Amino acid sequence: MYLETPWSRFYGEVPSTLSYPDCSIVETVLNTSEKYPELTAYSFLGRRTSFRDFASNIRIISLALRSQGILPGDRIMICMPNVPQAVECFYAVSLVGAVAVMVHPLSSVGEIEFIIKNSKCRAVFTLDMFLDKFAAAHELKIEFIVTTAIEDALGFLKHRVLTFKKMFKVRRLSLPAMPWREFLQRGKNQSDCKIEFSADSPAVILYSGGTTGTPKGVLLSSRNFNALALQTLAMSNCLKAGDRMLALMPVFHGFGLGICIHMALVGGCSCILLPRFNAESCAEIIKKERPNCIVGVPTLFEALIECDKLKNADLSCLKGVFSGGDSLPAALKKSWDAFLLERGAKVRIREGYGLTECVAASCLTPYNCEREGSIGLPFPDTFFKIVGIGGTDELPAGEAGEICISGPTVMLGYENRPEETSEALKTHSDGRIWLHTGDIGTMDADGFVYFKQRIKRMIVSSGYSIYPSQLESVINSFPGVRMSCVVGVPDQYRLKRPKAFVVLEDGVVPTERFKTELEAHCRRNIAKYALPKDIEFRESLPLTKIGKVAYTVLEAEADN
Repeated sequence: MYLETPWSRFYGEVPSTLSYPDCSIVETVLNTSEKYPELTAYSFLGRRTSFRDFASNIRIISLALRSQGILPGDRIMICMPNVPQAVECFYAVSLVGAVAVMVHPLSSVGEIEFIIKNSKCRAVFTLDMFLDKFAAAHELKIEFIVTTAIEDALGFLKHRVLTFKKMFKVRRLSLPAMPWREFLQRGKNQSDCKIEFSADSPAVILYSGGTTGTPKGVLLSSRNFNALALQTLAMSNCLKAGDRMLALMPVFHGFGLGICIHMALVGGCSCILLPRFNAESCAEIIKKERPNCIVGVPTLFEALIECDKLKNADLSCLKGVFSGGDSLPAALKKSWDAFLLERGAKVRIREGYGLTECVAASCLTPYNCEREGSIGLPFPDTFFKIVGIGGTDELPAGEAGEICISGPTVMLGYENRPEETSEALKTHSDGRIWLHTGDIGTMDADGFVYFKQRIKRMIVSSGYSIYPSQLESVINSFPGVRMSCVVGVPDQYRLKRPKAFVVLEDGVVPTERFKTELEAHCRRNIAKYALPKDIEFRESLPLTKIGKVAYTVLEAEADN
């Protein structure tokens, strides 16, 4: 069935449809390695690795996996931050036809145990500093654990000391673990072989943060990842082989793995790996490495713009700056656009939208135009529509409803959750499978998309629907406010009423006069039924593991 794509008229140089390879995740990167063997695939703490050596490392790890009996379809956990071993293991798992289960190394022991059981992992790759989390590995039926260290990515100088330390820790915990170099040695006599597979078979499992209830495993295919890489390269319209991507977002998150790593490598770009974000050290790397592209969440950009080390930085190297993962406040976008211009950059920050259920981004502000408040246009070969909440009928342009997405990046489903999969993936009357995002938004007649709110976060007060993000936008525009979060709190008569938690700029004091003026500002810009009845000033707001404001924590506080 033909679907209208009014947004394609605004693509400019971006093609409205692309050709996607029928191959695995790793094959796309190995093809890039053959094309650009001398270019840098990644840099880490000053050490650079070429695409040729990167491809060689992937093959060595895959042979070691095969020596341990790993077969196509097996699940292998990778529990590491942005270090070279995490990236190489991810592609090596793909090379043997197994499924990479990407896990945040700061996850609780309970979360890790759940993920191991849920995904039926046979083996684990992790840094030795996180080994304690796997003390129950025998009971969880893990067959072996490979431990590595940051120093393993920096050469052989400390090999003996590191091996001793890791063996000591392994013996103390009585785990089925082995040091990194011993693991690699086990693949020495293995012969390479071609794996037959389908590009639509499971390749990656990414788990939700688990801030509410049990984490959900999002099952993704090679086609999902490869489509994302090619779509993002096309839609960003700014990168070429040899450019440098500052890989700030973590590999255990779709945003980091799909865009900062896979998209960059498929495009022949170099990933500047940062194992942990710190504004000061990140600023130093930006000044030293001069990346061409920065991708991050709003809180990351908030931290960087406040960093003194970037005050006199030359940012003329930047070809693209992209924000996603959370709503970008209008005030922060305005500040960053000015920040970039003052430092010689010829680009503006571009906002994207997506979710793990479609790997990462599926919508982006086009390179040649923008509309205030819009999160951009759907990617090539990706279709958006707005339907009535709880239904499948498309709504007229401009009317708010649930955002639905259809295209080559939409997930296969949730791991071992058939009921939730059927709720998220629905076949509509047009015959296509649509992902129901759980997000409320609108689309104008030209196809520009506007995000409003998570459905679950919408506050219903005395029958009125209140969108916290709209209230936060108003509050954040008041001089002296750094950020805010609005949640619904219990109310005897209205069932729920909005409450605002506000963080002020450095040096701004939350006096009664300031609060009175802020309340007056809200009354001028917010409908009476939606006005926050209480404003609480905080030193900081709770954040999720990837830097989003954890509104669920504040909701839980309000309910208790």
